[in-house]
Amino acid sequence: MAWFLNHYSCDRCGEDWTDEWSCMCDDDCPECGARHMSPNESDDLTHIVEQHGDRFVALRSPEGAEHSPDYFELASFSTRSEAENYLTNRMGSFSQLIDLGKFM
Repeated sequence: MAWFLNHYSCDRCGEDWTDEWSCMCDDDCPECGARHMSPNESDDLTHIVEQHGDRFVALRSPEGAEHSPDYFELASFSTRSEAENYLTNRMGSFSQLIDLGKFM
């Protein structure tokens, strides 16, 4: 199962918010309670690169993740570029690598 950061905008009150899910799914507005707002954009967070000390770690959310990404380490590198290249090569047409730190 993939992991996504979904971006929403409420049709009723205009509130913007993000929420992480195991799919690109509808959500309810946290401001006014309007139901079934579809994401207007979704970032695929299934594979990410995080910095741990002086290393850059390529992480993956497992197929069974449902309520949290439960990332596990695939490999560790001395540069971000090496970690991103590893994921790009491993995933084939992997189009976007997300730095999870910018969402926290």
